[in-house]
Amino acid sequence: MSEDGYATGTFSVVNVGAYGVRSSEAIVVPPQACILSVGAIEQRVVVDPVNEWRAAPIMSATLSCDHRVIDGAVGAQWLQEFRAVMQSPVSMLI
Repeated sequence: MSEDGYATGTFSVVNVGAYGVRSSEAIVVPPQACILSVGAIEQRVVVDPVNEWRAAPIMSATLSCDHRVIDGAVGAQWLQEFRAVMQSPVSMLI
């Protein structure tokens, strides 16, 4: 294993939300293929399905991909699935 600890990984996650940061765009460090940057959860005003205003917890997530390994479109599909799971975590049990 290398000194930096990234010798065999392919995917990294950085949690900037733990420091109160709303969002960030992390840099992929080879040999990683992707890095997911997760921001803080904040209450924001949204419009619900019946056109009512309400506060909702919102979290940002940014996926950076090394395009030599992962096509950006594939990364976008992965991020779409990640969003679906975060919005309905019970779906992981089904």
